[in-house]
Amino acid sequence: MQTRNKFFDDMSQMMTNAMGVAQGAKEEAENAMKGMMDRWLADRDFVTREEFDAVRAMAQKAREENEALKTRLDALEAKKG
Repeated sequence: MQTRNKFFDDMSQMMTNAMGVAQGAKEEAENAMKGMMDRWLADRDFVTREEFDAVRAMAQKAREENEALKTRLDALEAKKG
């Protein structure tokens, strides 16, 4: 027959409770840090990836159109002069 030692039962229960508290504190700290970072990023004028890609595509199209117009203009100037 094995007897249970109240001291070890109490220590085990205390450690289990401490781990629960530590896990809760960790989650709370992570949520607080995420909230701070979200607010900090929102205060900045950062663009989303979608906005960046859209502007980049527009710039690329404008460059291509400028090249085509430059080629046309060079051809017309060569013809004229």
